[in-house]
Amino acid sequence: MAAIHITDIEAAINWWRERSPSPDGITACAEVRALAEVYALLVYHHESAADESSMPGAAHEAWLRWYAHTPDAPCIAICSTAQGDPVCKGCGRTEDEVQNWPLLSPAEKRAVWRRITLQATAWRFNRYAERARVATGVDHPQATATPHERAQP
Repeated sequence: MAAIHITDIEAAINWWRERSPSPDGITACAEVRALAEVYALLVYHHESAADESSMPGAAHEAWLRWYAHTPDAPCIAICSTAQGDPVCKGCGRTEDEVQNWPLLSPAEKRAVWRRITLQATAWRFNRYAERARVATGVDHPQATATPHERAQP
């Protein structure tokens, strides 16, 4: 089984805190308490990931329920592995990851998501807004212009 990164556990804790806020500002819901125990042990032992198979059942179930609310595949429907690229230019996954995605466990999928997000080289992570700010032309008003100035013919 794959390891669940501490940032995913933290995201799940925050999702549960928003979903089931503390009624008194002190008591956390059962899901937060279960995930917080795993999180605290990771911090205490200076580890960055928890083995999915060794997580307590309540924590694992809470994490899986959070995971069910995250995007599944990073695909943006521009797959270059079909043209022979070893890594898809669209989503950043390897050909093997693209082909076997339905077979991967939730933790394995999140590990791929983490890797491609940190790499940020796939088209999925292009910074279109940053490029648009420096673009010129009638259809690209200057970023420094006020909305009123942009509306002027």
